[in-house]
This record gives sequence, structure tokens and C-alpha cells, in this order.
Amino acid sequence: MKSVVQKSAIPNSKLLVIKRLEELNFDPSLHLHPEYQLFLVLKGWGTRFIGDNIKQFNPGDLVFTGPNLPHLWRNDPDTKKSSKTLGIVIYFPQNFLSEIINSKEEMENIRLLFEKAGRGLEIYGKTNKKVSRMMQELLNATGVSRLIILLQILDEIADSTDCHPITHVNYIPINNKTESDRMNKIYRYIMKNFRDKISLEVIADLINMTPSSFSRYFKSRVNKSFSDFLKELRIDYARKLLNENKMSINSVSYDSGYTTLSNFNKQFKEVTGKTPLQYRNEYLKIRIESI
Repeated sequence: MKSVVQKSAIPNSKLLVIKRLEELNFDPSLHLHPEYQLFLVLKGWGTRFIGDNIKQFNPGDLVFTGPNLPHLWRNDPDTKKSSKTLGIVIYFPQNFLSEIINSKEEMENIRLLFEKAGRGLEIYGKTNKKVSRMMQELLNATGVSRLIILLQILDEIADSTDCHPITHVNYIPINNKTESDRMNKIYRYIMKNFRDKISLEVIADLINMTPSSFSRYFKSRVNKSFSDFLKELRIDYARKLLNENKMSINSVSYDSGYTTLSNFNKQFKEVTGKTPLQYRNEYLKIRIESI
């Protein structure tokens, strides 16, 4: 697995770049770049890694990340090869209108937004819907209209209470090749094997560490133990299966990596505060009421 990819997305002749992505998969490896990025998932589901955070993503997932924050949107292992992912991504440079933003009081809210973006921001609710529409509009804009719409998007996010930081407040950025190689190997192995039994000895050996050294290293990078990380990944995957309502709870338990239903029920409640049955029933009720 390659180390974190560092790339620049914007030609020197442009203030910003916006793209509609249509691929079999989103980026295959953890990467970073010096630009700000606003990314909207239109189609596809899987797991996203941003800094020290891991979470399931679905259509409508909207995230704003600051410069050089490692990130990865990875489709789940059983995603059909014929099913394409769709998304819209906006890039603009680290020094975007810097002289104006850093010195004029009218731009104070956007300056503060850029500071918050260093931890990554997930955008929810009404702001998510409004910004998503504006991003679609920006796709078709040209000339100075593109800059105006981008500023309107940033102002909307900056004034919103629907934005929440993604990484832990004490997150330590990945800043060298050795660490990026290690984290990519870890993520790659976990995503391939999380539904099976994962041996601490095997994954530690993968990056040439003892199990105890690996445990300390992993917790220092991700701000949680490896067992908690794996539990949250499995439960996020189980929630996706429960939402689909195509499998029995016992089958969801097994497919998510649990050998006993009792352990699945216990860990599911630890993470979500609900039993799998309560979670499914509440989700189905909300879905029916929204029709």
C-alpha cells in the first residue's frame, strides 16, 4: 500500500476547481493535499477516514476539510463492481483570498471557518441541503459567478450551527512517510478483514511492531483503543445492514463479524445506546413517517 498521497488539485490559472466525480470507487488510499476541500457524496456508501475519525458514509454526506488533513472515502468490500459512486468536490487553495480574508472584518466569519476546517467539519440538516443545491449550481457556473457562489457557500457554512468537528481536539497529524505507510497498511487490512476475527498479533506484525507497542501506537494516533475502533467499525456496518432491512438481526450480527448474538447485542447497545431491534424499529418508523 502506498503512503499518503500528496497532490495539488488546482492549476495556477484558476482560483478554484469543481468536479463531478463518477467512478467505480472513490480514492483508493489515504491522501492529503494543500487545498481546502468540500466534498458531497451523491451516490455510494462505505467508510470514510478523516484524521483520527472513522465513520460510515452514505448519499448526502457533506464534509469540509482544511489543508493537509488526511482523508479517504472507501466503498465497503461488498459494493458491486457495476455500481458507480457519484460525488461533487470543490478545491480551493490554502491562500484563497488570504489578504482580504485575514484583514477585513466582513470576512471574519470565513476566517474562523477556515480555522475550524483544520479538524474537518461534517455538515448536517438544512445547511447540508442548501449547500448541496448550491454546489450543483456551482457545477454549471462560469467566470466570476463561480467565485460568488463559492463565497455564498462558505458564508452559509460559517453562519450555520449544523456543522460539527470531525477529528479529536488532540489529533496529531500524519506528517511523515513512515507513519503514513503504517496507517495505510492498518486501514487496508482492517477494511479487508473487519468481518472476520482480527488477531492483534497479526496486525502488529504487519507493521513490524509487538502487540503492546502496536496498541500504544494505535491509540496515540486514533485516540481510541484498537478494540474500540474495530467495534465501532463493525457496529457502523451493522447499522447500514439494519437500515436496509433485508436481513435478520442474527444474520446482521454474523455478517458484521460477531460469532454470538449476545455479544453483538451488547456491543451494539454500548455504541448506539439501543438494541439492534430498537434501532431498526425506530429507523423504519422514521422512514415510513417521512414518506
